[in-house]
Formats: sequence, C-alpha cells, structure tokens
Amino acid sequence: MREISAEQITQVVRRLCIEANCHLPQDMKGRIEACRAQEGWEPAREILDRIVENYRIADENSRPICQDTGMACVFLKVGQDVHITGDIREAVDEGVRQGYGEGYLRKSVVRDPLDRVNTGDNTPAMLYYELVPGGQLEITVAPKGFGSENMSQIKMLKPSDGLQGVKDFIRRVVEEAGPNPCPPIVVGVGIGGTFDKAAYLAKRALLRPVDRRSEEPFYAKLEDELLEEINTLGVGPQGFGGRTTALAVNIEHCPTHIAGLPVAVNINCHVTRHMTEVL
Repeated sequence: MREISAEQITQVVRRLCIEANCHLPQDMKGRIEACRAQEGWEPAREILDRIVENYRIADENSRPICQDTGMACVFLKVGQDVHITGDIREAVDEGVRQGYGEGYLRKSVVRDPLDRVNTGDNTPAMLYYELVPGGQLEITVAPKGFGSENMSQIKMLKPSDGLQGVKDFIRRVVEEAGPNPCPPIVVGVGIGGTFDKAAYLAKRALLRPVDRRSEEPFYAKLEDELLEEINTLGVGPQGFGGRTTALAVNIEHCPTHIAGLPVAVNINCHVTRHMTEVL
C-alpha cells in the first residue's frame, strides 16, 4: 500500500490551477492554428490570429489566457493500492485556495446558487473520483468558464429517436449557443448511462486531446460527421462567420437502460484548459 499525503495533493493542485489557466494545451494550439490555415473567411482568420496572439502572450508572461479563470473542476484517478493520509476534499480545496490566490486568478464561486455570496477563494472545487488499478494518483485540473458552461444541455431522448435524434440534438445545442460560448468551441458529448452519468461523460470528454478521435471506429466516424455538420452552421470564430465554429467533437459513451437514451452536450470555448500530473 503506497501512501500519498494530503499536502502533496494540495501542492499539485495549487500548481496546476495556475499553469492550466496560463498555458493552453499543445493539442489545442495545434488545432487552432490548423483551422486558421484552412479558414477562407477573412474576418474569421483575423479573429483566429488574435486568439493565437492571446495565448502566446499568456504563455510568455504566465498570465491567464482568459479573464474567466473558471470553476476548478478536479478529476482524480485514484489507484486502489493508494492510501491518502489526510482529508482529500480539504487537500484539493486548499490547493485551489492557494493557486487562485497566488496566481491572482479571478474568484468566481458563490457559496449558494441563490444567495450569491462569493466564497472569496474559488472553493469549493468540483471534484470527480475514479477508482482505478495500481498505485498512482492522477490529478487533472480543468478550469471551466461559464460563458460556455451555460450553453450546455442534456436531454433524455427516447430509444426510438435513434442516431438521427442524437445528431439533431447535438447540432441544435450548438446552433442555439451561437456566439455565446466564444467559439471556436470544443463539443463534449456524453451518451448513455443515467441522467447524471451522461453529463459527467460529456464533461470528461473535454479532457481528451482534440487531435485524437474515439478509439471505436463507429464513434470516431460520428465525431467527424458532427464536426463537419457543425462547421457548416456559419457561426465562426466569435460569431463573425466562417467555417471554424468547432475545433472538435469528443464523444464518450456507456451502457444504458432499455427504455432510455440520455444525451448531454458540454460545450467549452477555445480556451479548453486542463493540466495533469501523476503522483
């Protein structure tokens, strides 16, 4: 049994909160630049140039890529041979507290959805656990801004709606979102499970690199088809038109009930941030 201290977790989360907010993953940079090279609409090219300039300045100066430094979504893959000494929830929250303070990152969390009083330190984090084999702890911090989060939707389709119903729903969510989520976007999709599981799958789908398709040929093909359809909507970067509305469609799926077909769409803006470290 391997021991990992709560203090180790705090320090990793603290560091990842700052780094994730200041440095866009390389796969996102590459995809944005590839879309810029293929974009035929001049206003869209201009916007993509500004996006590239923005994340380069953020890289060089270690400054947040976006003023919305998000709600800290923390994904933990906990090896079953790991024993954590201390309170893991408090360890993560303390890491967020320190990271958002030291990094001068905007504090955007309110203690209650109705009284709207700011917690002042961006806690609590949204914490997701997954128990896996082995003796390691994988920590991923994914700050989630709400300009895009607010455009997300879930729908309990009927099995008879089938594949076309799934595609129509996903496309409709993106079309209704329009320029609000700061396109070009990444579209995370969760299909199957229960009401809550589909939403979790959609959020987890946003962690997959945008240059990697599903390992299953059927879903890889569906991702490509949906991306092509979405990019014919004409929303374009920041809503100025063009064919670069989405950078990728990432689908995660799991078994479901014979009577159900849950589908969730979790949209993220072009600042799809996440950093991972393994202890």
